[in-house]
Amino acid sequence: MLKHIAFIMDGNGRWAKKQNRERTYGHKVGAERIKDLAIEANKMGIEVMTLYAFSTENWKRPPKEVEYLCKLPQLFFDRYLAKLQENDIKVSYIGELETFPEKTQKIIREACERTKDNKGLNLVIAINYGGQREIVLAAKKYAEAIANGDETSWNEESFNKYLMTSELPPVDLMVRTSGEKRLSNFLLWQLAYAEFIFVDEPWPEFNEEMLHQVVDEYNKRHRRFGGVEDA
Repeated sequence: MLKHIAFIMDGNGRWAKKQNRERTYGHKVGAERIKDLAIEANKMGIEVMTLYAFSTENWKRPPKEVEYLCKLPQLFFDRYLAKLQENDIKVSYIGELETFPEKTQKIIREACERTKDNKGLNLVIAINYGGQREIVLAAKKYAEAIANGDETSWNEESFNKYLMTSELPPVDLMVRTSGEKRLSNFLLWQLAYAEFIFVDEPWPEFNEEMLHQVVDEYNKRHRRFGGVEDA
């Protein structure tokens, strides 16, 4: 059963340009899709939905767009947190949030605090997140633990404890929208045995029906985790 689905929410800006709108409009509509898809995923019994909201590379975008992306969490939670609460959805995050403006940090931490006891879907926002950066930070903590005698084993299971996702189940399915077929530094460790689905539709057009379609596709696949199927 699919427990953890992860999304690279690609195509917001390009979609907006096709509508003759500013790129920021695409991010606004994309945020609205998050709310609808989180509620639907919760109804489907999915435990975790991780969203690539802002990567460590996104700081290279035009200043106006970066400024809007920094404000977007407040716009999103001001409008939709009550609806998430109503559906028993928990909010959490991974990434180096401390580099964001204090107001953005505050609104995200407040959303996490207010929903921490919810028992439904865990909506994980990957913000100022990069997969390589996460592995470097985890390796540093792991080496320090080994040096201090707090860690005695050298294996994948013990290393996993130092990742930002240590309390989450493994990713079962990763979906990227807008036709691109690359990982873009997203959950590099966690996607080791995930199934990948790439769809042509940009994120603002990815709806609840498409969510069911990718989950149905996932359910048809046979996951062997490096082994072989029974004869």
